[in-house]
Amino acid sequence: MRRIARLVSVLFFALGGAACTHIALPGGLIVNFPGMSGDTLSEGEMARLRVPEGFSVGSFASGIPNARMLRFTAAGDLLVSSPREGRVLLLERDADGDGRADGTRVLLEELDLPHGLAVHDGWLYVAETGAVRRVRFDADARTVTGPVEPVVEGLPPGGRHWTRTIAIGPDERLYVSVGSSCNVCIEDDPRRAAITRYDLDGSNEQVYATGLRNSVGFAWRAGDGLWATDNNRDLLGDDFPPGELNEIAEGRFYGWPFANGDRVPDPDFVEGYDAQIAASIPPAHDFAAHTAPLGITFYEGDAFPERYRGAAFVALHGSWNRSRKIGYEVVAVLFGEDATLREESFLAGFLHDDEVIGRPVDVAQGPDGTIWRVGLPRAGVGTIHSFKGGKWRRDYLPRRMSVFGVELQPNGTAWALWAPPVGADPQGLAPA
Repeated sequence: MRRIARLVSVLFFALGGAACTHIALPGGLIVNFPGMSGDTLSEGEMARLRVPEGFSVGSFASGIPNARMLRFTAAGDLLVSSPREGRVLLLERDADGDGRADGTRVLLEELDLPHGLAVHDGWLYVAETGAVRRVRFDADARTVTGPVEPVVEGLPPGGRHWTRTIAIGPDERLYVSVGSSCNVCIEDDPRRAAITRYDLDGSNEQVYATGLRNSVGFAWRAGDGLWATDNNRDLLGDDFPPGELNEIAEGRFYGWPFANGDRVPDPDFVEGYDAQIAASIPPAHDFAAHTAPLGITFYEGDAFPERYRGAAFVALHGSWNRSRKIGYEVVAVLFGEDATLREESFLAGFLHDDEVIGRPVDVAQGPDGTIWRVGLPRAGVGTIHSFKGGKWRRDYLPRRMSVFGVELQPNGTAWALWAPPVGADPQGLAPA
């Protein structure tokens, strides 16, 4: 069997097609959420998705409520968190070769806003909004056994940014990111707006890096350490401050709430914070303001063109408070030999004339030997197209979320994406 490296990404996307007129409120707040409607995506809307030459788009699974973060198992199945449902789901690998998940099963339920996932040494780790828990997990049997036991308890729950992301690093330690409780403030809990490190049993807590307002995505680049995306503050206009890609080092401070971008003082902290601003680490790369960079992965496979080797693939969730919408795509950040970083669009077309049909959330590289295609239903029945082997294939999917993939032709390399309906965040005017 030909070896295939696969890259996968998660999408929240709007069921609504009509763009809403933005509303300007006192204090500089602009509300411009993606619109919603019950319309089915037309063939013309599907055709507007854009990927680089040599890639195509197809569908893997649908009907996944409130899909959020993805992790692959050693057996090639795909785990997905569903925070609002309180569940962790398993999508069975495509063993029959039809390009679709062979089944969906619930691994865990009755959890408290489960978000981040990690699989390590026979354990499935799950980050709830106020804790990290784990349970014995048999990837081959696709089962969990025994009690769901606490690993880290007493994390600050909820707040403006309620999601918690986890990963296990090359040092065999557990890393946990917790976003800020506010737009801009000085936090009481040092684990807010930070990445904290633990032993795998939850002991030896260490605040690893600070000043990270909401680093939903972080990952290790081979031979180059830890990197994290970060969502910067609101209410400073359409074009400032930038979203961030930060190279994370132990003990470093990345600016929030005192500095934005390249050490630009925050207007809410004008005096008395010169030392903190001077000590802050500027971002390694700026994303456009309000694009909301979330999930990240570094491509280490060999099926994509060589130029993508080691590139960061980042899900830009898209704006909610900018007069003209921006983001709503997956981008590749390419690393040059001279240490320069260059951003390129990889999967776009979810935003057109201020109308939104998709909101990316997470990105994860999949195992070898499976084929993914990408679909994009919005409501009712979605029409899904993919191009493979010189023939068009049309699939019909039910409403709600879908797993999508971008295939590299002719060798079958692919992406997968999730898409649930999206509107205003029920937690408030701050989509996580």
